Amino acid sequence: MAKIYVAGHRGMVGSAILRQLEARGSDGLITRSSAELDLTDQAAVRDFMQTERPDVVVLAAAKVGGIHANNTYPADFIHDNLLIEVNVIGQAHAAGVQKLLQLGSSCIYPREVPQPMAEDALLTGVLEPTNEPYAVAKIAGIKLCESFNRQHGRDYRSVMPTNLYGPGDNFHPENSHVLPALIRRFHDAVEAGAEEVVIWGSGKPRREFLHVDDMAAASVFVMDLDAEAYARETRPMLSHINVGTGTDISIAELAGMVADVTGFKGQLSFDASKPDGTMRKLMDVSRLSRLGWTASIGLREGIAETYGWYLRQAGSLRSK
Repeated sequence: MAKIYVAGHRGMVGSAILRQLEARGSDGLITRSSAELDLTDQAAVRDFMQTERPDVVVLAAAKVGGIHANNTYPADFIHDNLLIEVNVIGQAHAAGVQKLLQLGSSCIYPREVPQPMAEDALLTGVLEPTNEPYAVAKIAGIKLCESFNRQHGRDYRSVMPTNLYGPGDNFHPENSHVLPALIRRFHDAVEAGAEEVVIWGSGKPRREFLHVDDMAAASVFVMDLDAEAYARETRPMLSHINVGTGTDISIAELAGMVADVTGFKGQLSFDASKPDGTMRKLMDVSRLSRLGWTASIGLREGIAETYGWYLRQAGSLRSK
């Protein structure tokens, strides 16, 4: 059985991928916590790869955050993510790893781009300024994989997920993404008996949301594709594949859905002084659909499940 190293196995996506691999009976799974292996340390990553010699690497580790975090810590986001990608992908190649799957983000696409966003829209326009440093780092990861494929004949694949949510998400009131931030905000409002919840932005932007278990299933699906099928959909660069649901929802509609799930009965208002970010982000998932995979978890169902998980973890999460 293949030895599979899952980098970032304690994160929301990495842990979901690990569950998928464990459920199918994969032996030889390799993990390291950030305390055990600092992925920004090239020497440490080199020693790990040379010692473990994995057959497959899944790169799910990254420094992530919402608009506020990206605006506040742009240097950290570009610096740390570039180091992680260069170290893991580069040292995987040096250790003879033939197969690698790296996870990116839909923010790689230009701010003004035809919707839904197709893979060939990459590098066709200006990026969204609020998360440009992070996006540049994720684009570099795609190009690293492409370049090792072209120069060295590696099988390094990239999947670009839309907005992810689910168990294990970050529910910090300032540094989280929009959906977990809304879940926490409405939950706190219900507990406090608040009559109003204020939502950042106008509520008009539209976003697509994918449950992390669907993302994990899609990642394993793409990783398992035979080389001919993957190449057929990603030629000529053997580049990336979008992963999403193919449907979107306005932030105002999303807030109403979260309010319903959490039982909030008060008023919703929108603070238009806060940044909206890109007005629409919807993935073109036709490549992945042609290959035979589609999402299966509905948004309201997924929000309800995620809120249930949050309630079970609320004691520890609220202290963070």
